[in-house]
Amino acid sequence: MSKYLLEVGVEELPYKFIPMAIAQLQTGFENFLNTNNVTFSNVKVMATPRRLAVIVSGLPFAQPDLEKVVKGPIAKVAFDENGNLTKAGEGFAAKNGVTKDDLYIEDNYLYAKISVKGKNTKDLLQENVPVIFSKLQGPHFMRWGTNDVKFSRPIRWVLSILDCEEVKIKIIDKESSNVTNGHRFSTQNIQIDNPDEYVEKLREAKVIVDQDERKEKIIELTKAEAEKLNAVTKISDDLLEEVTFITEYPVAVTCDFDMAYLTIPQEVAVTVMETHQRYFALYDKNGKLINKFITITNYIGNEFENIKAGNLRVIKARLDDAVFFFNEDTKKPLEAYVENLKGMTFQKGMGSVYDKTQRIIKLSEKIASELGINKQSIKRTAELCKADLATNLVFEFTELQGFIGADYARVAGEEQGVQDGIKEHYFPLNADSETAKSVEGQIVGIADKIDTICAVFAAGKKPTGSSDPLGVRRAALGIIKTVLEHNIKLDLSKIISDAAALLPVKSDIQKEVEEFFVQRLIIFLNSDYSKNVLEACASNNPCNDLCDYLQRVKAVSTLKDEKLLENANRVLRILKEDINSDVQTALFAQQAEEDLYKAVQEVNFKGDYKQYLNDLIQINPIVTKFFDDVLVMDKDEKVKNNRLSLLNQLKNKYTMLTDFSKMG
Repeated sequence: MSKYLLEVGVEELPYKFIPMAIAQLQTGFENFLNTNNVTFSNVKVMATPRRLAVIVSGLPFAQPDLEKVVKGPIAKVAFDENGNLTKAGEGFAAKNGVTKDDLYIEDNYLYAKISVKGKNTKDLLQENVPVIFSKLQGPHFMRWGTNDVKFSRPIRWVLSILDCEEVKIKIIDKESSNVTNGHRFSTQNIQIDNPDEYVEKLREAKVIVDQDERKEKIIELTKAEAEKLNAVTKISDDLLEEVTFITEYPVAVTCDFDMAYLTIPQEVAVTVMETHQRYFALYDKNGKLINKFITITNYIGNEFENIKAGNLRVIKARLDDAVFFFNEDTKKPLEAYVENLKGMTFQKGMGSVYDKTQRIIKLSEKIASELGINKQSIKRTAELCKADLATNLVFEFTELQGFIGADYARVAGEEQGVQDGIKEHYFPLNADSETAKSVEGQIVGIADKIDTICAVFAAGKKPTGSSDPLGVRRAALGIIKTVLEHNIKLDLSKIISDAAALLPVKSDIQKEVEEFFVQRLIIFLNSDYSKNVLEACASNNPCNDLCDYLQRVKAVSTLKDEKLLENANRVLRILKEDINSDVQTALFAQQAEEDLYKAVQEVNFKGDYKQYLNDLIQINPIVTKFFDDVLVMDKDEKVKNNRLSLLNQLKNKYTMLTDFSKMG
């Protein structure tokens, strides 16, 4: 079997484009091979800032020969009355490269069986590889030279070989060869004689071309450097990916900065290092930031003093700004900034951030009251939760809203619960991050997010498709995660109603917002539970109690009793509408009626839905016997209505758990 190698050398690519290119090349090559019926064992795509490479293993010498049947015109159109081919028949034969003897008639149509010789794999690669590359898409593509074709960055070389043989192709303005280049400051013009030596020859030229290997190398280097200092580093996925795609040969260098900068909020210093400078912050064993960081360089050599000095100059300037803003902001307490929120618009028609804060205060108090929690710290958290938006430091580091507010609350002497609540009311920050641990953060966070969601819906800006400019999907998910993870028994429907009533624009959004929450809830739980079960249990409005809904879902997910489904659905089919009349035992004519009545009375929810489901399963034989022995639609109207009332009681027992009609 053969192996093909393509490498396209470029000027430094934007790091965000590289993962996109890897995915597109993977899909492009696999689709090309599958479409052309070319077998392969593996497609491996590798990338650095200066190259995109593809190695395809297990290729045959050529496509397999194919026989295909082609349908032609109707027989009477293809042949004349003497059995000779008409011009239409001759044209069909000529088009498909066959003679009259190769044609046959079936179901009154002319057919031809054609043998198609498989193309040489090399020829297929020459035809298709440039096409695959031309279909790559990404932001900010550019033209260079006299080329009409756009790409992310100018192409400098193309390497294309199948086993030991060049496969001549041209991508934009570069002809291929069997030569590549190493690291900018290492060996150039490296001849590759076969794909198997490609990765190792580049490694010798100070290029780790496999991004997975490079990523592991970065983790290994940072941990080793941290251990030298008896420190630890917290490696975020986003930062690790970015550093992986801005280096070809990672080298770790440890730098330090003045201890004085540790007086500013830790999150600020970390943001400067990680987000702005792509450094790995270092912490002591207790999780406290230390005045050292690791930078990953794309450097070959042993002299690091200039690198250290350059990085220190850059980070010092950023941290000096942070220290200045911190000192200026903390000259007055955090609560002094609340008044400034009046000049900040929340969203058009929904007042200022100050107005939103007043709504959050009222909603937080309502939620706390419903939960039976009486803590002054909840109101205080709500009062201060948005105050840091008016500070200089948050203006400079917008992504740290909440974190900075918490630190300013500490400086101002606010109690710990308020500090935690200000920070955590934004939690979870994304789909995978933690929820608020403090009750202040949980309650104020729910109030804040509910207000945002209701305001967006009332303004007619609910999310559609991929558009969600104000993050209401994320807000709904945040509420759902917080409520479920902390088992908060909250009537969300009531809170939605309260939030809508506080808005300056009155709008009937209750049902819309509830449906939106149910959709997000089902999507959130869909990876763990069947969609049928989730939708069936949603027939009882989950917004009344999300935790109760989840318990019902867990119970119904264990259901394997077909007889229960059969009986429940039979009851639901008979009763098109609810019947509110009482059951009169004096009208019972058969023992099966009395037995079912007693059984239904004994099935009651006692706090455990799994036990409740089991109780419903236990009365299955009694329900079945009722249907076997009793004619529900009796001629006597009173008897019929009484039996329907009995079944309605049974129906209520079923529907309290789920809508069994959606479980089929």
